[in-house]
Amino acid sequence: MNTEKADKYANIIKTQAKSLGFDFCGIAKADFLEEEAPKLEAWLNQNYHGKMGYLANHFDKRLDPRLLVDGAKTVVSLIYNHFPVKEIPSGPEDLKLAKYAYGEDYHFVIKDKLKTFLQHLREEIGEIDGRAFVDSAPVMERQWAQKAGLGWQGKNSLLLNRTMGSFFFLAELIIDLEVSPDPPMVKDYCGTCTRCIDACPTDAIVQAGVVDGSKCISYFTIELKEEIPQEVKGKFENWVFGCDICQDVCPWNRFSKPHQEQRFLPHPDLAAFTRKDWEEITLETFQKVFKNSPLKRAKFDGLKRNIDFLVKK
Repeated sequence: MNTEKADKYANIIKTQAKSLGFDFCGIAKADFLEEEAPKLEAWLNQNYHGKMGYLANHFDKRLDPRLLVDGAKTVVSLIYNHFPVKEIPSGPEDLKLAKYAYGEDYHFVIKDKLKTFLQHLREEIGEIDGRAFVDSAPVMERQWAQKAGLGWQGKNSLLLNRTMGSFFFLAELIIDLEVSPDPPMVKDYCGTCTRCIDACPTDAIVQAGVVDGSKCISYFTIELKEEIPQEVKGKFENWVFGCDICQDVCPWNRFSKPHQEQRFLPHPDLAAFTRKDWEEITLETFQKVFKNSPLKRAKFDGLKRNIDFLVKK
């Protein structure tokens, strides 16, 4: 590796990331994630992925980015804030949405930025082969972010950053350019805290850093396409789409600051939604208020199922 060139490329990448509104940018060498292979295999063997069959696919690609991008040399990890300017009313009776779902679907917002990112890099550096990823392919994003020094994996398995907690999206560029890597984050700053484990109403965090996805409220309200099992009735604490409990109780999220992304702002009607509005939601309202929203993933029927599960005795 030409160190001078690799350092120069790292500076260009980080400058571009900042100009596009990313809060943090870290760089790691594209390699096989040796330590993660047995962990991933054990997690799948325990059926912690539930009905999310796609998580068992492309095992090799999940562990080696060079199988996703020919000649890949570098994984650029990025953090993009989504902590809301203002929480949508969440009184004891209100139904609740995960904060990331207040505005436009992050896949659209961040993918647009990553396309611009790659284009700018090609203009400044020359021909680069690479792909952009936003939670949309078999990339172990939290592990790559940790290798790039952006944070550590908390007991709730999410990436935690000492400056901003965990209310952010992760994204990656995998490119065939040699770039000076950042030192990995090796320290775990959770210490003896178990607030996330203690607060989870469905006991989805089975041990520090390991989540049984098939017990998570987000899984039941988004991923599960069939009826929600009766044994979790009364345990959802009014979460109608996703869940933020393990993040809301995390002490590191006291450092969260509101995002600056207009596209993440909630639809004006959503900001005033009452429990009655949720209970009486029509397809027309759903299509108007949640146009281009992450809630499209659950679809109208899925959302209605979630609402009925919460409100019906």
